[in-house]
Amino acid sequence: MAKTDLRTLAATLPSAWSSNIVGKAAGVNFKVLRMDQAAYPNEVHDFDEALMVLDGQMNLRFEEKIVNVTTGEVYIVPAGVQHAVAPGSHGVLVIVDRDA
Repeated sequence: MAKTDLRTLAATLPSAWSSNIVGKAAGVNFKVLRMDQAAYPNEVHDFDEALMVLDGQMNLRFEEKIVNVTTGEVYIVPAGVQHAVAPGSHGVLVIVDRDA
């Protein structure tokens, strides 16, 4: 596999919040997406999900609590925990989750 410039790939995606699987390793998906200031609705998974901000900031919401995850930081959302993204999130997000 050739190296991939994640920032460039995210910029070329057809729409924000539409992830692209960059590759798979050790049974997980490695995805990239572009955040665009809009909110992303609540979701819950039956697996842990790693959310790493490559560039910018993600405002991760858990009920009424918001956790700001900034460039170079990662937040691991445990399985079964409902979460959403609050408005104002922007930049490039890397997601590592279970391969279905």
